[in-house]
Amino acid sequence: MAEPDRDLSTAEVEVVDLCRELIEFDTSNYGDHSGPGERKAAEYVAARLDEVGVESRIYEKHPGRSNVVARIAGEDSSRPPLLVHGHLDVVPAAPEDWTHHPFAGEIADGCVWGRGAIDMKNMNAMVLAMLRQRLREGRRPPRDIVLAFLADEEAGGTWGAQYLVNEHPELFADCDSAISEVGGFSFTAGDDRRLYLVETAEKGIAWMKLTARGTAGHGSMVNSDNAVTELAAAVARLGEHRFPVQLTPTVRTFLEEICEEFGIPFEEGDVDATVARLGPIARMIGATLRNTLNPTVLGGGYKANVIPGEATAQVDGRFLPGTEDEYFAEIDRLLGPKVSREFIHHLPAVETTFDGGLVSAMSESLLAEDPGAKAVPYCLSGGTDAKSFSRLGVRNYGFAPLRLPPEMDFAGMFHGVDERVPVDGLRFGVRVLDRFVGLS
Repeated sequence: MAEPDRDLSTAEVEVVDLCRELIEFDTSNYGDHSGPGERKAAEYVAARLDEVGVESRIYEKHPGRSNVVARIAGEDSSRPPLLVHGHLDVVPAAPEDWTHHPFAGEIADGCVWGRGAIDMKNMNAMVLAMLRQRLREGRRPPRDIVLAFLADEEAGGTWGAQYLVNEHPELFADCDSAISEVGGFSFTAGDDRRLYLVETAEKGIAWMKLTARGTAGHGSMVNSDNAVTELAAAVARLGEHRFPVQLTPTVRTFLEEICEEFGIPFEEGDVDATVARLGPIARMIGATLRNTLNPTVLGGGYKANVIPGEATAQVDGRFLPGTEDEYFAEIDRLLGPKVSREFIHHLPAVETTFDGGLVSAMSESLLAEDPGAKAVPYCLSGGTDAKSFSRLGVRNYGFAPLRLPPEMDFAGMFHGVDERVPVDGLRFGVRVLDRFVGLS
C-alpha cells in the first residue's frame, strides 16, 4: 500500500540506503567458521554511529565474528536503559535461485530485495536511521539506550549474544527491557483494521544428537542388535509423534484477539481450525500451539556389507514456555532405552507479559501512524537473541514495526528465496520507532 505524497524526513530517506548497504555485506552464517563473518558490517555500523557522535566498541570472541555495542545517553540516566539489539549475520543464499542477487540490495517493485531484508537488516537500518536523525537534531531519548548489533544469531549466538552475556554482562546489567526482531509487523484483519503482532514469547530450542549402539558385524549375518535398525525405529517414532495442543498465556491471548476481530467464537477444542483461517501467518502461529520435534539428519555405517556398531541422527526440537520437563520426558519415552541423546544447542523458552509502559508506548506509536492499528501479543516458534538477554533479567519484546501489504507472505520471507521488505514499510517503521523511543 503506497503512502500519500508528503515530505519525507531525513531518516525516512536514509533508511532505504542503510538497508541496501547492509544487505551488500555478505554476512552468511554457515554454522561453523567458514563464512565471511560480520566484521565489515560491524565496522560499517560503528562508522555510521561515529558520524553522529556515538562512540561504540567492537567485541570479538572469535576473529571476524564481530559485535558492536554502544550506549546513548538519555535525558534521565538514572532510569534503567532500554536495550535495542539486532543481529548482523544472515543465513546463506544461492544467487541462482533469486530474482535479484541476494547481496545486491536492489530496489524493485517497491521493495528492497536481498538476504537480510526481513531477517534482520531492515530493523538494524531503521534503528540507525531513527537514532541518527534524533541525534543530529539534538533530541536525546528519555532514558539511556544500549545498542547491540550482534554476531552469530543464526547459529545460536555462540559468538554473539551468548558470548557478551557470559563474558561482558556489565554492558547490559542495568537494562530492564529490550526490543528486537520478529514483531511489530502487521496482519490485515479488515479493510481498515490491522493487528500488529508483538512478540512476547518464544519457544525453547533443543537441537539434539541421537546415538544408538549395537553389535558391529558382517552384513550377511543375522544380527538382532543392529544400531541402524534401533535408531531408525526411534527416529520414526519421534517424527510421527504429534504433541498435544497446549495454550500458553501468550497464545491464548492472541487467539482470543483474533477471534474477536473476525467475529468468530473461540473454540478451544479446535484451535487448529481457527489458525488455518489466518492465511500467510498460519504456519508461524500454528507452530506455537504445541511442542514439536523434527528429525533432520541421519548417519550410520560406511559400507553396504558392514553392520555398524553405531548410528546417529540429529533432531530439531522446540518447546513452549513452561513445558520443558514434560517435553523431554516424552522424548525419552519415545526414544526408548537403547538410544541416547545429547544437546547440540539448548536454549530456554522465554515469555513475558503484555503490559506496562513499554507496551503502552508500542500501542500509542502504532496508532499514531496507523489509526487502524491494534497491538497484540504472540509467541514465536523460532528463537532470537532474546533468550540470552533474558538470563540477565531483561524483558524482551519483538518490535520491528512494519506495515505490510495484505498479500505479503511475511513468514515466507524468513530464510526464503526472494526475501524483500517494502520501502514504505521501512519508512513506516522509522516513524513508529521514533515515536516509541520518545515515549519509552
